[in-house]
Amino acid sequence: MNKRFFISWAVVFVVWIAGSFVVHATLLHDDYTRLPNLFRSEADSQQYFPLMLIAHAIMAGALVWLYSCGAEAKPWLAQGLRFGLAIALLMIVPIYTIYYVVQPMPGLLVVKQILFDGTLSLILGAVVAYLYRGERRI
Repeated sequence: MNKRFFISWAVVFVVWIAGSFVVHATLLHDDYTRLPNLFRSEADSQQYFPLMLIAHAIMAGALVWLYSCGAEAKPWLAQGLRFGLAIALLMIVPIYTIYYVVQPMPGLLVVKQILFDGTLSLILGAVVAYLYRGERRI
């Protein structure tokens, strides 16, 4: 772990928090408010916001760590998008699919969650690849 790692961690954290705000507090807000039995109210969820920050810090650090271990001598954008897709297929698609199975989630909401968070995953992959361009491990 070097300076680039910690700077990348911080940048990815900020982009992830901002992207999650756009996805969940803006694009999906109305969908969530129609499901008060599944989601906390905005007022109730505010007390848990520090946990949201901790979770995003952990995810950002892990994302940068995984990318930094496998960066190849290939163009950064294609590599970052491929990495973002792999993360989406590893986390986003299965998690929302599992939520759909165990909770009475509307199918259209699950599709939106997968598409919006999947897009965010591609953006995060591109961001970390951009930050690591020029540094090759493999």
